[in-house]
Amino acid sequence: MLQIAVGSKNPVKLRATRNVLRSLVGRVRVKGIRVEKPFAQPLDQAQIIEGATSRAEQALKAGSYDFGVGIEAGLAPAPRTRSGFVDVQWCAIFDREGNLTLGHGSGFEYPLEVTEEVIVRKREVSEAMGRLSGIKRIGQRMGAIGYLSRGRLARTRLTEQAVFMAMLPRMRASLYGLPKLR
Repeated sequence: MLQIAVGSKNPVKLRATRNVLRSLVGRVRVKGIRVEKPFAQPLDQAQIIEGATSRAEQALKAGSYDFGVGIEAGLAPAPRTRSGFVDVQWCAIFDREGNLTLGHGSGFEYPLEVTEEVIVRKREVSEAMGRLSGIKRIGQRMGAIGYLSRGRLARTRLTEQAVFMAMLPRMRASLYGLPKLR
C-alpha cells in the first residue's frame, strides 16, 4: 500500500489525490499534512508552481511516505480574457528519491468582480468567491468552479486533472527516467 502525504488538510485536495492514486495503483493511504504556504494568494504561474512544490516537499518530509503531493491554485495572467486572469491548478509530486513530477489542470476565468477583489483589494479567491456566492468555505466544498458551472463540474474533479497529469510521467516511468510505479 502506497503512503501518500498531501500538503493540505483541505478535504477536496485529499479526495482528489485519493481518487487518482487509487485508480492507478489500487490501495493507498492518504494523509493531509498542515504546511506553510509561501504565498497567501499566488498571482502567476511561477508562484502557483512554487506553492505546489513547497507543499509537496513539506508533506514528504513530515514522515515516512512514498509520495508528497502539493496542490496549489492561483490566478495566472491570460491575455484577451475579460479580467486578464484565469484560475489554474498545479500539482507537484515528490517521491523518496527526490524525483519531481508536475501536472496542470484546466483553467477558467473568474468574473471581473472576483479578480478585482483579489488583485486590487488583496483578498484570497476563496474569500471573494464566498462573498459573491454566499457560500462559506466554498474552497473546501464545491469550489468556485462548482458555483460558476452551476454544479456541472465540482472542484474535486477539477483537482483530479492536475493530480492525474502529475502522475502521467510515473505511469510511463521508463520514458521519463523515473522509478517504476508500484
